[in-house]
Amino acid sequence: MIYISNIIDNKVWDIYGKKIGKCPDLLISQNGHKFPIICAIKLELHDNTVLLIPIEKISSLFPSITLNTILDEIEPYRETGRDLWLGHQILDHQIVDVEGKRVVRVNDVQIAFVNNHFMVTGVDVGNLGLLRRLGWDNLVTGMSKLLKIPVQKKVISWDNVVYVEEKDPLRLNISQEKISKLPPADIASIMNGLDRNTSRTFLESMDDETLADTLEESPTKTQIEVLSNLDSERAADILEEMDPDEAADLLADLPEETSSELLELMNEDNAEHVRSLLDFPPDSAGGIMTTEFGWINTGLTIGEAISFLRSSKEAQEVEDMYYIYVLDDHKQLNGVVYLRDLVMASPEVQVDALMNADPVSVSPNAQQDEVAYLMAKYNLVSIPVVDEENGKMIGIVTLDDAIDYVLPTAYKKRLPRFF
Repeated sequence: MIYISNIIDNKVWDIYGKKIGKCPDLLISQNGHKFPIICAIKLELHDNTVLLIPIEKISSLFPSITLNTILDEIEPYRETGRDLWLGHQILDHQIVDVEGKRVVRVNDVQIAFVNNHFMVTGVDVGNLGLLRRLGWDNLVTGMSKLLKIPVQKKVISWDNVVYVEEKDPLRLNISQEKISKLPPADIASIMNGLDRNTSRTFLESMDDETLADTLEESPTKTQIEVLSNLDSERAADILEEMDPDEAADLLADLPEETSSELLELMNEDNAEHVRSLLDFPPDSAGGIMTTEFGWINTGLTIGEAISFLRSSKEAQEVEDMYYIYVLDDHKQLNGVVYLRDLVMASPEVQVDALMNADPVSVSPNAQQDEVAYLMAKYNLVSIPVVDEENGKMIGIVTLDDAIDYVLPTAYKKRLPRFF
């Protein structure tokens, strides 16, 4: 293996051993190759003239850069628009490690000669890459052998990295395709590690569902900035894709005029759910609850209950269904049953026989610390919120929202989701 630090600024010789200049950079082509091929080198002549030499005219890159012909016979390479400069655009820049789900800084670039092509096989993100550029890598490697302390190499395979550049829309689309497959919490963490403009441009290029899920895992500042830069129609679409409680929290942080405009543009049902949450104090059960939860009518058999859930549009909106709440015709809470029990029981069994007829619940005005205490005491992953005046169930508080009281949001978002 060789590295770009072994090549950049080295002297360039023609086929007859005549020194003709130096190589300040290498150009790679990303035309669908898993490992991009070096397509040209930049040649800086003695008079400061710059030429692009096609890689086909290079006989060796290391230990010396040698042409296989004379300079006068070379037709300069023309950039295609899909090329990348390894030194100018990759070295010392941020890049996304998709496998490790993190943003890293490139300290060196690994190159191999495979099938008669010079290919980029990985990026070095460790300290050894920096030492190599200083010319100290052999000294450090020798010392490590002498002291029997292994030197840890941190080279990430190129097929596990994504180059992100907000001014490069073509490559941004390719990068977005790779990163969008990651869990939203990981995408949010990666975006938080990128510079502000790149992160914002990248987020805005996502589809509505992925962007909504990612914003739910992002800091409030990022949510506001991204939403404020979208046109109103799309911003409203994003809010519709978000959980109602998350959308309400975000709207509460926006100027009142902007919030009102976005609510008017939202689907009527979604807007109604969000408005109902905005009526409660932000640290109350009503302020942190979501209005999306799985429920069935009372008096059903197991088979009827499962059929009801399968056909329920409301149930289809619930991403994390752990409990099923049993409501009467007035939407009053009669009981709760585990989804697991519904699935495992015989279809002819009555739901009433399996449900807990005395579930723990809270009023919408209950304080967040009280909600967190009850959920911890009874080992709940969600708790129903019941209107004190009419007894109607109006939502649930999930564990992640309840523990905002205990943990700062930034730490809470790092926890795994079980619901």
